[in-house]
Amino acid sequence: MTQVKTAKTTEAGQDGAGTGRPARRARVRRAVGGLSRPGPWKRGPVLVVSAVLLGLMLLLHARITDHWGLGSLVETFLPWFGLCIPVLLAGALWRRSATAVVALLLPAGVWLHLFGGLLGTASHPGGDTVLTVAEHNVGAGNPDPAGTARDLAASGADVLALVELTGQARATYEKELAKTYPHHTVLGTVGLWSKLPLSDIRPVDTGIDRGPLAATKPADVKMTYNRALRATVATDHGPLTVYVAHLGSVRLMPRGGFWTDSRDRNAQALGEALAAERSEQVVLLGDLNGTVDDRALDGITSRMRSAQTEAGDGFGFTWPAKFPAARIDQILVRGVEPTSSWVLPATGSDHLPVAAGIGW
Repeated sequence: MTQVKTAKTTEAGQDGAGTGRPARRARVRRAVGGLSRPGPWKRGPVLVVSAVLLGLMLLLHARITDHWGLGSLVETFLPWFGLCIPVLLAGALWRRSATAVVALLLPAGVWLHLFGGLLGTASHPGGDTVLTVAEHNVGAGNPDPAGTARDLAASGADVLALVELTGQARATYEKELAKTYPHHTVLGTVGLWSKLPLSDIRPVDTGIDRGPLAATKPADVKMTYNRALRATVATDHGPLTVYVAHLGSVRLMPRGGFWTDSRDRNAQALGEALAAERSEQVVLLGDLNGTVDDRALDGITSRMRSAQTEAGDGFGFTWPAKFPAARIDQILVRGVEPTSSWVLPATGSDHLPVAAGIGW
């Protein structure tokens, strides 16, 4: 019996030793594998690079080449690049990359610096509202100009600028707005309606027709495609100079890129007109086919302030009306204070109307 027990004990010892060796080898392999895997500070290099590049793009967007209109295209939709931040953050958390999370502080900080002020309720900078102004690209293809006119008349605006007026729709707008606005002027495709008297009305040269044959065209022919005007509104606080403008369209073309030649030429000419303007109180109402971040509008935005930026809530996107992605319809001021700014409800146009309160 003793010999049997000893044999069994020996066999059990051999089995235990056999079982222990593979377990020890597995533990060693796991330890080596753990040491060879990158830690949280070394994971996700692609995410880190993407975060840094995003931050630099937001910070240095004005340095991006405008070849093929790339710079203008980026700046038109600049706020939307903020959506890349939570996407990259989700990737960093999934990869457990501490470095990527830290790198995302750069684009997040720059984006908040650029647009953080538009996220909360705006602090209205000055005084009571003396005058309410509004602007609307009514759309050449608007199927219901009469309804659009009635909606705008009900907005409460004291001064109303309309752009992209067609010859066919002009009479409709004049008829529907006549009761609310006893004073109005239309020059080409832009018009101004006012509850207060208008004077010193004249077209503004935005460089549409400066070719060699321009001098041969009659004034009435040129006026048919005029896209900007200047007028003086008589207020209880003194004269207010109002510019109405519709800058040239932009096009995204497969071969030509983001085509902005017409818009850029108009913007330069309008900037020159504003630089020469001697009036102290000036308001610009119009579809500028560009955002206030777009470098092409620097000649304008360097001399005017955005009512939406200073006194609006949110980004105030206006185009396209069905899914607004950019604010290209602007109310800019100089010498007066914006007290509020907002986007009006949709009409039959592919743009949304905008309005702002101003004070002295």
